[in-house]
This record gives sequence, structure tokens and C-alpha cells, in this order.
Amino acid sequence: MTRLVDLSQEIYQGMPVFPLHQKTMIFPNVSHAEAKEQIGFEFATNNLLINEHGPTHTDAIYEYDPNGPTIDEMPLEYFYGPAICLNLSHISPDAYISPYDLERALKKSGQVIQEGDIVLLYTGHYERAYGTDEWLTRYTGLDYNGAKWLAEKGVVNIGIDAPAIDNPKDPKYSGHLVCREYQISNTENLCNLGEVAGKRFLYFGLPLKIRKGTGSPIRAVALLID
Repeated sequence: MTRLVDLSQEIYQGMPVFPLHQKTMIFPNVSHAEAKEQIGFEFATNNLLINEHGPTHTDAIYEYDPNGPTIDEMPLEYFYGPAICLNLSHISPDAYISPYDLERALKKSGQVIQEGDIVLLYTGHYERAYGTDEWLTRYTGLDYNGAKWLAEKGVVNIGIDAPAIDNPKDPKYSGHLVCREYQISNTENLCNLGEVAGKRFLYFGLPLKIRKGTGSPIRAVALLID
């Protein structure tokens, strides 16, 4: 039997976004009554004003590498394929995720990272802090060697249930720095990773085909075979 797990946050007006990013706005374009009057049938549509990196989203390499590919230029294999999720929920939001932490989580899962895998990191931050002041300011993230450990295993996309794969206290943005050095992607603002922690599954997180996009909102899901 197969089962889908939704790993995507809700998109709504007032949702938390980084201070430098456009706030999400959703407003009516035309109501049922207006469409009925104008064309004789009830169509209702809304308009969205949203940052590429606001909700659950994936990064184009171009975001952190001016010479890298934009989101429309990247192969879909970065955003779809075999995946595992490592349980790192015991790590303090004030700490960093190291190679030691990743090795222990991988061993405990009984899984093996294969070249071309997508690896998601379950930190528990979404359950602990979403909707609070700490959501954008206090969460664990990869240190440089932790991110490099994943990259050297051939991972093509690193995902996390937090606003970034970097600890917000890290002035070097180590996770993104490694993604630039190894030309890989990362996916942020995931949720429900506890449902797939320690498991292997098929991951879908396809971006919109935004011309010259620095990233894109996605509908991330995990397909589990029970």
C-alpha cells in the first residue's frame, strides 16, 4: 500500500516570512457575483503577492551563486526522487548539526545515503515554534562540516523543517555556502517530517517554472510504500 504525507506549510496572508522578504498578500480578483454579472457565470479568483522564498520552498543555486542556474534551468532530479529523513529532533535549537549527529541519526534509521538522494532533516522546529517569535530567530542548522558531509555523499537537495538550513546565529551561512561549493539545492519551511523520520520514500517538491527565478514555492509530499 502507498501513502502520501503532506510536507508543505499553509500559504496565507500574515504568514511568517524573513524581514527582508515580501510579506504574503492574498486578495480577491473577482467574486462569483461580479463574474456572473460580467460574463454570465460564477467564477471566483484571488491574486497572490508572494516571495519565492516565503512558504515551503526550494532554492535555485543562483540564489547563493551569481553564476549558478536559476530555478527554470535546474534539472527536475533536484526536486523529485529517492529520499530519506534523519531524526535530529533531540538537538538543541541553540546548537549546530555536525557530521557526528548525522552519522548517529543515519545509523539509527538503518538507512543508507545513496548518490542522488534527497535528505530531509527533522529538527522538530515546526512543532515547537511555528507561530511564535522564535520561529524565525532560534533553530538548529548545519555547521560547515555537517553540510559538507551530506554533499560529499552525493546528496542533491537538503531539506529542513525550519526557515533555513543554517543556524540563524551563523554569520557564514554554512549550509548555503556548501550548497554553492557543491552546486546542490536546499528546501526550507517543510513540516510534518516526524511522520517520515527514519524512513526511505519517494519525494516530490517540484518548483514553479519561474523564468530566472531564485527559488520557488513548492507542494512538498512524501510517497511512502508501507
